[in-house]
Amino acid sequence: MDEIKHFLDYLAAERGYSPLTISTYNNSLLSLRHYLDTACEGVAWNVVDIDMLRNWLASCLLSGLDKRTMRKRLSAVRSFYRYLLRMGRVQNDPAHLLSNPKVGKRLPDFLKENEMNALFDSLAYTNDFEGQRNRLLLLMLCSTGIRLSELANMNVENVGLEKGEIKVLGKRNKERIVPFGQELREALLAYLPLRLALYGNALGPLFPRQDKKPLRPDEIRQIVKQHISAVSSIRKRTPHTLRHTFATVMLNHGADIRAVQELLGHENMATTEIYTHVSISDLKEQYAKAHPRAKET
Repeated sequence: MDEIKHFLDYLAAERGYSPLTISTYNNSLLSLRHYLDTACEGVAWNVVDIDMLRNWLASCLLSGLDKRTMRKRLSAVRSFYRYLLRMGRVQNDPAHLLSNPKVGKRLPDFLKENEMNALFDSLAYTNDFEGQRNRLLLLMLCSTGIRLSELANMNVENVGLEKGEIKVLGKRNKERIVPFGQELREALLAYLPLRLALYGNALGPLFPRQDKKPLRPDEIRQIVKQHISAVSSIRKRTPHTLRHTFATVMLNHGADIRAVQELLGHENMATTEIYTHVSISDLKEQYAKAHPRAKET
């Protein structure tokens, strides 16, 4: 277990991985360690070979683990063995020979544009702190495409009202600037005095709880789910759904994909390109519904 702990400490301190990613890596490596202890007589990391890893993968799949989760587990094991090899704790890296289980591309869930509009134009938000907070929270997710963790960690001092931009601390502590428009600015101007009157501090968490600490991610998820449920029957109703909505709307209205990549904080263009497939998929659906020669006879 010491090797796993040292590896996770390295990811946190040297690579700046988020607590969520570190937790995923920890669960993946503990799963492998449990398998090695129970099925392979507790072999050490430097004795593990590719057959043992393949058998572990097979046992995970037989237990009902989906292929996407297996890809994440494999990524953790590959990173772990690269680390062990670099530290001189193993002589060989059996993980690099493993290939990912093939999975089909899954298009992200997102709100249709009329549903997104209904979220802000049709729902009634109270004028008190909670009502204005909820509207601002949803509008910020839809208007900027920031991640749940980035929203939860947002401070008042990260918001530039005059410039119309927010400073976002993203994955691996990478900072980026995201612009916003007049509607979000007006929502901020309505909310900030209510926040100040209630908490007495102009700085600190943008979305505080009663104890003045930031809203927890699970609390934000609940707010988002409740309000999306009022305007859509979409399967997933999470903050990431609104991030997907932001990207899809931007591309549908002609935004350059490189600009969307930068706004979302994606390191890899391939991650952003999935939204072009979403747009094409939506266009095909609309075409099939509307064009008389496209309908099945």
